[in-house]
This record gives sequence, C-alpha cells and structure tokens, in this order.
Amino acid sequence: MPHSNIYQLILSRRTIRRFQQKEIPGETLSELVQAARLAPSGSNLQPLTSIIVNRKELLPEVFFTTRWAGYITPKGTPSPEERPTAYIVVLINRNIRAAGGYHDSGAAMMSMILAAWEKGIGSCWIGSVEREQLAALLAIPAHFEIDCVLALGYPAEQPVVEDYSGSVEYWKDETGVLHVPKRKLKDILHWNGF
Repeated sequence: MPHSNIYQLILSRRTIRRFQQKEIPGETLSELVQAARLAPSGSNLQPLTSIIVNRKELLPEVFFTTRWAGYITPKGTPSPEERPTAYIVVLINRNIRAAGGYHDSGAAMMSMILAAWEKGIGSCWIGSVEREQLAALLAIPAHFEIDCVLALGYPAEQPVVEDYSGSVEYWKDETGVLHVPKRKLKDILHWNGF
C-alpha cells in the first residue's frame, strides 16, 4: 500500500470506510496535522485549526455526527467493529477569515490524506456532518466553522477503481468489495482550450 513515489501514492489512494481496530499513534496523528499546517493557504492567512479525536469514549459520539457512503447506505456505514480509530476535525477560524477558506481546507485535507496513506493509514473525507451536534460535543467556540471531518484508521477493505460507464455511483459486489467508477482521463483532459 504505502509508496515512496508521490504519483503512485496518489494513484493508489482510495477512500476507506472499513477500518481495523488498531490504534494510530498520537505522534502520527500530529504529523498529519503538521502536513495540513504547511498546505497552501489563500493570502497565507492560515485560518485553519484542527482537533484530533482519538479518545475511545469520544469516538462513537463523533461517529454518530457523520454520514457515510450515501450511494450504498446502510451497507456503506461501518459496523462498530470497523469504525474509524481517530478523526481530525478541520475548522475555519472566522476571526481570521470572515468568509471562504474552503480551498485552504481542501489543500489541508489532501495533504493529510496522502500523508496518512503513505503510512498505511486509510481515510474517509466527510463533509456530511451534524455540525451543531459536533461543535457542542467538542466545545468548539462559535467563531470556528466546522468544514469537514477526516475519519482515519488502518484499512480493513481494498476498494477498486472501475471505468465510468454512465453512473458515478459506487457499489459493492457480492463479495463485499467496493467498486468506485472514475471518469477516464481522455474524457476530462483538454489541451490549450476546450
């Protein structure tokens, strides 16, 4: 799974929704936030803040604020034995940046996702979040906007890429393997104009 070549790392990465129940070291989680901290930021304002959640008693509470795999629900929701073993909640500080900051968050998320994958840690980038509930749970001050949540853990599944053939909906086969359609390069690449 892990690769030393960044291009191969990017090509091999898939969203993971089933995790081994093996703890991720705190130092590794801090390294992921370090990768996010150094990601590009519009006007270098750096409005992002992250909360690492890895306390066992908090994990189920955070889990229930997230929504999983809409195309294959309920089969897309991890069972209690396959849930994430850590989360990173990405916040935008509205005292630093009154509006926007979503590009910053996207860059930070991809940095964390790839840094995690390089270490053999799978992730699921979650935008469907019960934000008020999560803010209350984590005592997040009102001037921080929850942008998204990164669910993390060592993979317990190996999703595969399929060529797009009319639908972007991912699906599970009879053996439980997740198939993810992706558009072909020739269909999305244009040179020197459309």
